[in-house]
Amino acid sequence: MENYEVIIVGAGSMGMAAGYFLAKQGVRTLLLDTYDPPHTMGSHHGDTRIIRHAYGEGKQYVPLALRAQQLWQELEAVSGTKLFEQTGVLSAGPLKDSFLQEIRESAETYSLPLEVLRASEVNERWPGISLPDHYYACLETSSGVLYSEKCISAYREQAIAAGATLLPHTPVTAIQPDGDGVIVHTEAHTYRAGKLLLSAGAWNPALLASLDLSLPLSPTRKTVAWFGSEEDLYRADKFPAFIFKLADETSYYGFPSIDQEGVKIGRHDGGVEIDPDRLERTFGALLSDEGDVRSFLETYMPQAAGALRQGRVCIYTMTPDEHFIIDRHPEYSQIVIAAGFSGHGFKFASAVGEAASELLTQGKSTHDLSMFSLQRF
Repeated sequence: MENYEVIIVGAGSMGMAAGYFLAKQGVRTLLLDTYDPPHTMGSHHGDTRIIRHAYGEGKQYVPLALRAQQLWQELEAVSGTKLFEQTGVLSAGPLKDSFLQEIRESAETYSLPLEVLRASEVNERWPGISLPDHYYACLETSSGVLYSEKCISAYREQAIAAGATLLPHTPVTAIQPDGDGVIVHTEAHTYRAGKLLLSAGAWNPALLASLDLSLPLSPTRKTVAWFGSEEDLYRADKFPAFIFKLADETSYYGFPSIDQEGVKIGRHDGGVEIDPDRLERTFGALLSDEGDVRSFLETYMPQAAGALRQGRVCIYTMTPDEHFIIDRHPEYSQIVIAAGFSGHGFKFASAVGEAASELLTQGKSTHDLSMFSLQRF
C-alpha cells in the first residue's frame, strides 16, 4: 500500500488547484481522476468561464473572488500562459432585479469599479445588443474571461513540477476511513493518506455514499453553443462577457467572439437532473439545446444569431441554495469536501484550492468559508 500525506479524489478545477498549493508546500500529494484532466466529461471544459468580482449571488463572495483573481494572475506569471482576458462583464436585467441590486451593493461595499447604464446607453454603446427600455445593466470593467482548460493545464503542470503525483484514468471505487487516516481503493491499487480531499464534481454523491454521508447535490445536464456572429460587433476587444436575468426569471450568460469562433452562450437556470455515468452527451439530443439560446440571441443580440458552429454538453452540480460546499466531513475530520459549485464556481477554483489546502494542512482556512458549511443542511 502506497502512502501519501494527502490524497485528492477528483483532479478537475478545485482538486488540481489544491494539488498545486499542497505540492508547493512540500506535502506528498496524490491526485486521482477517472479521466485525464483537462477533459470533456465534467464541468471545466468549453474553453472559457466568466470571472466577476461584484457578485450578484451574494456580496459575501467578493473577498473570495478578489483573491481568486489575484491567484489566477500569479498562475499566469509562474506558468507563462495567458489565462485571463479583461473583456469586462455586462450584467443586464429588469429595473428591480435582485441580482443586479446585489451587484451594485457589492461594488459599493468593496469599492469596486462599476458602471450603471440605462438601456438606451447599453444599446448605443454596443449596437449588437437590443435591450428593452425597462431593463438596465451593470458593467464591471475589471472583470472578464478565464481560459478554463488552460487554467487546469497550468495547475497540472505546476503541481507535478512541485512534486505531486497525478494518476489519470484511475477511477476510485471506495473511500475507507482508517483511524486518523484514509484508505482509497481503485480498480488496481490501494493507497493510504493522513488526509483526503473529495472534489469529484458530479461523482461526489456516489463517493460520499461510501462514507455514509448524503448531501443534497443534484448533477444537472447543461449545454453551451457557439453561433456565427458579426465580428465587428461581437469580437472580444469590443464586446464584454455578459449575464442576462430576464423578466421571466430565466438566465443566460455568454462570451464575445474569441479568435473568430463566434459568440458562445448558455442558459444558467433549468436543466435536467442526470446520473453522470449515463449522461446524454450529444448536443442537440434535446430541442432546447439550441432552441433556448437561439431564441435569446434572436431577441437580445440578433446579429449573433447566425449559424450554429458547435455545441457542447457539460454538467452543473447544484445545491438547493446554489452556494458551495467547502467543509470537513462531520464524522471524519481528516476528510475535506469541496462540492456543489452550482454553475458559478470555476472562477473561484484558485482560491478554493488554496482554502482546501489550508484546511488539510492547518485545520482552518484564512478565507471565510462559513456560508459553505455543511451545517446549513
